Amino acid sequence: MKALVVYDSVHGNTEKVAQAIGAAIPGTVLVSRVGLVSARDLDALDLLVIGSPTVGGRPTASIQAFVNGLPESTASRVRLAAFDTRITLKFARVFGYAAPRVAEALARKCSGGPVPAEGFIVRGRSGPLADGELERAAEWGRKASR
Repeated sequence: MKALVVYDSVHGNTEKVAQAIGAAIPGTVLVSRVGLVSARDLDALDLLVIGSPTVGGRPTASIQAFVNGLPESTASRVRLAAFDTRITLKFARVFGYAAPRVAEALARKCSGGPVPAEGFIVRGRSGPLADGELERAAEWGRKASR
């Protein structure tokens, strides 16, 4: 399997989750910050995982631009998955989370639909990740690769 885990991170929590997911996927896996991904990185992929922190109920602008610019030829031939990092305070639930929005945008680009989106909990605005979230991320990464 050839996989690419693309992420953006504000406080480092989403990067940690992306690394845990990437380490759990069998095969050749590249884990890369969104601004460093090249068109060549999208060649011959089996799985594309996209992760973002939730900022105002949405993914970061960089992740939104990446998803919007993702060629339909890529989106239609690879397995797609989205995750986010999020806080669980009541006001955050009102605005929503990044991963479902990314998954919705990906679903518009492919016929099969993405792997169900997942959120990983951050304690407080800047972290750290809640206990057990890196292990849960690794398990989600294994499931996404099947």
